Amino acid sequence: MPTHRHEYYPPLVEEQYYHIYNRGNNGDNIFYQDRNYTYFLQKYDYYLSPYLETYAFCLLPNHFHLLVRIKAFSSLLETEKKLHSGTEYITVPERIISELFRRFFMSYAKSIKVQEQRTGSLFEKNFRRKWVNSDQYFTALVAYIHRNPQAHGMCTDFTQYPYSSYQRITDPKPTRLMKQSVLNWFGGSEPYYQFHQNCGQSGLIDDLIIDD
Repeated sequence: MPTHRHEYYPPLVEEQYYHIYNRGNNGDNIFYQDRNYTYFLQKYDYYLSPYLETYAFCLLPNHFHLLVRIKAFSSLLETEKKLHSGTEYITVPERIISELFRRFFMSYAKSIKVQEQRTGSLFEKNFRRKWVNSDQYFTALVAYIHRNPQAHGMCTDFTQYPYSSYQRITDPKPTRLMKQSVLNWFGGSEPYYQFHQNCGQSGLIDDLIIDD
């Protein structure tokens, strides 16, 4: 049986898919105003989009979910294959991704601490991730992430929740979100819609919960 650390903190390997999750320290909120959600996505784009492909996301008041693929480091610019930290250069892909998440969290938290006049850690220290190791897992995970607001009682209809990628995936406006890849995976927009509705009734996503 895998240990808790092995299950929730696997190595971050290039060209692999992961479900990434983190929440506020002690369950506190990490988003307080509408603008915080936008700012979070802007910071995420700045720090991590060169290294990750994003297939789904959902931001809730006290936690967030991401479905990402780590890009092949051979495809990156030479300047992106190493990261200066203190007195050393980080060149190991896993360490680079972890360090960039750390910087992303710190940058976002700094703004929220000023806004809310708070001290201490905003996020839990270690962000959880699970390796997405099958096609079935990937398919169900997209729906799990998008249905999360309704599961937590944040809304009565997850399709109308404004801070997830559910509606964005069918929006033709160009973004870094891998929307066409997701639609192709489901076989088009109609199968995409139908799966999201049906999986909530079938219990397909019940085993994916990691935010307890």
